[in-house]
Amino acid sequence: MKMETRIIELAKQLEPYIIERRRDFHMHPEIRFEEVRTSQIVEEELKKFGYKVIRTAGTGVIGILRGGSKGGKTVALRADMDALPIQEENDVPYKSKVPGKMHACGHDAHTAMLLGAARILAEIKDDLEGTVKLIFQPGEEGGAGAKNIVEEGHLDDVDAIFGIHVWAQLPSGVIATRKGPIMASSDGYVIRIKGKGGHAAHPHLANDPTNPATDIYNALQKIVSRNVNPFSPLVITTPVIKASHEYNVIPGVVEIKGTLRTFDMELRNKVMTRIKKIVEFYSKAWDCEGTIELFRIPYPPTVNDPKLAEFVMEIAKKLGSVVEAEPTMGAEDFAFYLQKAPGVFIFLGIRNEEKGIVYPHHHPKFDVDESVLWKGTAMYSLLACEFGTFE
Repeated sequence: MKMETRIIELAKQLEPYIIERRRDFHMHPEIRFEEVRTSQIVEEELKKFGYKVIRTAGTGVIGILRGGSKGGKTVALRADMDALPIQEENDVPYKSKVPGKMHACGHDAHTAMLLGAARILAEIKDDLEGTVKLIFQPGEEGGAGAKNIVEEGHLDDVDAIFGIHVWAQLPSGVIATRKGPIMASSDGYVIRIKGKGGHAAHPHLANDPTNPATDIYNALQKIVSRNVNPFSPLVITTPVIKASHEYNVIPGVVEIKGTLRTFDMELRNKVMTRIKKIVEFYSKAWDCEGTIELFRIPYPPTVNDPKLAEFVMEIAKKLGSVVEAEPTMGAEDFAFYLQKAPGVFIFLGIRNEEKGIVYPHHHPKFDVDESVLWKGTAMYSLLACEFGTFE
């Protein structure tokens, strides 16, 4: 039996295990850097399979497996483990048991799929060339857990890294990736405009910060339309504005929260500089003080290695339908790994209208089509097995 056929058959046989693990993680969600129970289970499973296990980034786990052939390349496979602070609205047997927390992005599936791959790779260990590192990462949802893992040096000896994300926009079982940028950078910023509050009936006695706030809000959109090449994708969204809570009170401070996203870090830096100028000078024009600061670690764009993307798509064809992924303005801290080592981020479709699995990521009714999770396990395993022959 060819190795790839054996791997695929083993993945199919492990389907009950993968689904069981996914449902268990789903019922016990843990948000960023609180993945204590999840990481404990992962560590116990990896040790049972014969992996050397080390801890990383607080609640992260790395399993190391050395193949039968001495030397060779080192390939890393990554799954994120954290959930979101969202109240689940699904009526399913495996519904979250933790109020206000839910696996609304599919990280429970990622962890389960990589555990399945861990079992397969342990079984075919003697036929592997080189070393496999399985990275079970905490804190992807805004915590930049990947950045911590890179800074701890765990990718220093890695020749390539691969990650899989279940994807609600793709039909179940379809695998997708692309060369070059696949996901955008992400900045979360807060703008504060300080003025002098007062009574709404006497605006001339106040320095009303809502005046520059509205101008700043509109000016940010003009950056996209008047300051950036129309062929350069850029998103500036400012959905949060906090000002007065009473109709007759002029606030002393207005706060605006938003996000900036692009595929080009040079453009990102240029736009961030322009935003700072807009905030500062529009505020000064109304005798107010304007500042902007980032409230979370910026994520760079996720940029796939072109040759490895071709390698991934050829392997994916062994599992069914493969398409070129559309780039998305969503962001991923997998980008930090790709700044350190070449690699590819991959989407696995889990949308199934017949099963009612149609809700987007981060929605209270998000769910995954579990019948295709074996493909993620098979894909992880095939990549680890065949990367040794990649030139």
